[in-house]
Amino acid sequence: MALQYGKVEICGVDTSTLPVLNEAQKNELLKKTREGDNFSRDKLINGNLRLVLSVIKRFQGRGENPDDLFQIGCIGLIKAIDNFDISQNVRFSTYAVPMIIGEIRRYLRDNSYVRVSRSIKDMAYRSMQAKEKLTAELGREPTVSEIAKELDAPHSDVVLALESVVEPMSLYEPVFSDGGDTVYVLDQVGDKNSEAGWVDEISFKEAMKNLSEREKRILNLRFIHGKTQMEVSKEIGISQAQVSRLEKGVIDKIKS
Repeated sequence: MALQYGKVEICGVDTSTLPVLNEAQKNELLKKTREGDNFSRDKLINGNLRLVLSVIKRFQGRGENPDDLFQIGCIGLIKAIDNFDISQNVRFSTYAVPMIIGEIRRYLRDNSYVRVSRSIKDMAYRSMQAKEKLTAELGREPTVSEIAKELDAPHSDVVLALESVVEPMSLYEPVFSDGGDTVYVLDQVGDKNSEAGWVDEISFKEAMKNLSEREKRILNLRFIHGKTQMEVSKEIGISQAQVSRLEKGVIDKIKS
């Protein structure tokens, strides 16, 4: 996809020149398409390419080629045109958008680096079909419970299946930007398995083994139970000054 002087070119198509159809025109073309008019079908496809373009914007920043996503989205659009029931009191775009999204998600799922078992893939495919069907019937996105009821499947199985088709988030996806200082997902993820992390943990445990019972008790009361030095002194039976001195000595011992 290329940006040139305010217009968007994708798959060699200048989207600024694409026609825009109103609902009456869409309904008329849909009727003619049902009667086998291929010219009306082509006109309907071209008149809804902007809709495909608006959908694929949701999937930007995931490392996928926009041209590929646009072509896959067009397949979803064509399926929506061929399967749309004109007798239903539903706007075509309301039916088409989930259809386009579903087609793109299937493409991303099948080309994902994360491998999912065949049984979960099958359930995900059935769940997406049921979701598209219910969206057309209800005029809104169905809940997971409604999808599970439609499939006569356990709620947890549908949740797992739908989660399996969610695209993995890139560590370099921006989550916040202010004045050019961008925060990425990577910045908010801690590496608990780093070499430095487990070496520090081992060192800390070894240091704790070398403390006396009273020193361990002071640390426990101060930093686990959150008691003041005065409260610790009363509980242990020594002065606050002694607690302060012991606490400082214990911390220095652990640090060294």
